[in-house]
Amino acid sequence: MKKLIPIVIASAMVALAGCSGANTASTNESGSNNGGGGGSAAAPAKPSIGVAIYKFDDTFMTGVRNAISDAAGDKADVEIVDSQNSQPTQNDKVDLFITKQVNAMAINPVDRTAAGVIIDKAKNANIPVVFLNREPLPEDMQKWDKVYYVGAKAEESGTMSGELIADYFKSHPEADKNKDGVLQYVMLKGEPGHQDAELRTKYSVEAIEKAGIKVEKLAEDTAMWDRVKGQEKMAAFLASHGDNIEAVLANNDDMALGAIEALKAKGYFKDGKYMPVVGVDATAPALQALQEGTMLGTVLNDAKNQGIATFNLANVLAQGQTPSKDNIGYELTDGKYVWIAYKKITKDNIADAQ
Repeated sequence: MKKLIPIVIASAMVALAGCSGANTASTNESGSNNGGGGGSAAAPAKPSIGVAIYKFDDTFMTGVRNAISDAAGDKADVEIVDSQNSQPTQNDKVDLFITKQVNAMAINPVDRTAAGVIIDKAKNANIPVVFLNREPLPEDMQKWDKVYYVGAKAEESGTMSGELIADYFKSHPEADKNKDGVLQYVMLKGEPGHQDAELRTKYSVEAIEKAGIKVEKLAEDTAMWDRVKGQEKMAAFLASHGDNIEAVLANNDDMALGAIEALKAKGYFKDGKYMPVVGVDATAPALQALQEGTMLGTVLNDAKNQGIATFNLANVLAQGQTPSKDNIGYELTDGKYVWIAYKKITKDNIADAQ
């Protein structure tokens, strides 16, 4: 009997050890299911978001990408790349994002008509995509339920541009230089076929006409959203039409600022010689021109809120969530669109854009 006692004790110890091990395993599994209690589980990885801008040296888009970076902070890993105004280059950037298995993409397309190709790539990789500032074609937006757009309605900015000019002419009879009751204007357009360029051009002129002012277009040319090109085109307009020009409409601020430089070279903005010039975007250089009195007005294209909305939407999608006003902070229209409102800016309300 004495020989059996050690055996019994040993068996009991083994049984206790087995029970202890089972209890430990059960606790660890429970902790894991509860999100890693006790501080031993690895922290969840940040979502990764790939952002492709059509070109970095665009003044407005610089504001948008800075806003995206600021909004991201330490919430997500965001990589922002320059597409260098080349759609093939942008397509390569998208391929690289897919290879890196980012959780979401935000794309400012070089060519809005090429968005369909990007959507196909994103869909095949099951990576949600948010387009910004350049709206894809409606049929492309319907290709997949994980495609979204953040931007502003171009026709709204065109209307506001025209209203700025109309208001000025109604309150300044001397603006009608030849007293013919017709506003003779020149137009600086963005790139040919670009949705914003076409709509801003059309609706700005319509707004002037709706205000009861007859118009005559003396000249119109594309300046590709560029300040230097805007200056060159305006210089050519002045060479052809001189002081017959009574107003300058530009599809964006950079071209308007270029026009102002050409006008300065012809003696405008001093000794009472003035030309009303309007742009769109309310960039920092444009606000400076407003303060100096060389730009009549601009339209706030809200870069900050476009950037914040783009990040918030991409970040929610990157985490596999369904976007709503509650988690992105902005209204969704038709379940796909976030529209950021424009606002007319003059020297009187410049603080609203600063």
